[in-house]
Amino acid sequence: MTSPLCLLFDCDGTLVDSEPLLAAEMAVSLTRLGLPFQASDYIGEFRGSRFRNIVTVLESRYGSVDPLHLAETESEMRSNLNRRLETELVAIAGATEALMALADFPSGVVSNGPENKIQTSLKAIGLANHFGNNLFSGYTANCWKPDPQLYLHAANRMGFQAEDCVAIDDAMVGVKAALDAGMTVIHLNRFPDVEETPEGAIMISSMYQLPTVIGHLLHHRAMDYRMAAYSR
Repeated sequence: MTSPLCLLFDCDGTLVDSEPLLAAEMAVSLTRLGLPFQASDYIGEFRGSRFRNIVTVLESRYGSVDPLHLAETESEMRSNLNRRLETELVAIAGATEALMALADFPSGVVSNGPENKIQTSLKAIGLANHFGNNLFSGYTANCWKPDPQLYLHAANRMGFQAEDCVAIDDAMVGVKAALDAGMTVIHLNRFPDVEETPEGAIMISSMYQLPTVIGHLLHHRAMDYRMAAYSR
């Protein structure tokens, strides 16, 4: 028998529609710091990126900010965001249905965001217990997408080789990280008119399509296994 596929899901923009809330809070906080930022900047240029990486880019454009003031502002921003996530967050269309259809697969969440943000987001959409303890944060692992180490860390913790993992991610930083990790990558491209799926990744435009794609991957995996066994 072939070993099971492990499904590794990004959180923001893949499972939950948190990015508009995050972008709005960033716009307020960063602009207050003296780093001009609009919500559209996040969606257009920085989607999926680590907050401090965004700050570094903005500081290169507008000048440095006081580190203590930055830390205080980030803490306030995350508190405000968590409150909004608890009451305003909704699931990405089709995400809950896809997870239910794929419930028999070992699954985890791999996110650049803090672990408490992942937990808050999953709880808000009724999936607090779906992934168990398989929540992997860049802040816990001390590595962030597009570094492939975050996806590799998740695979290792769940007991899988990279080639046995399927990463589902909407952001370019995550797609690149998973491709570089040697995983099968499904790019949830919700903006196909303006965003191109990288070579080597499988594109879907809706999470409703995910169970069918996973079914096809499983079928081809079984066929490859049988052919390899026959050739021996």
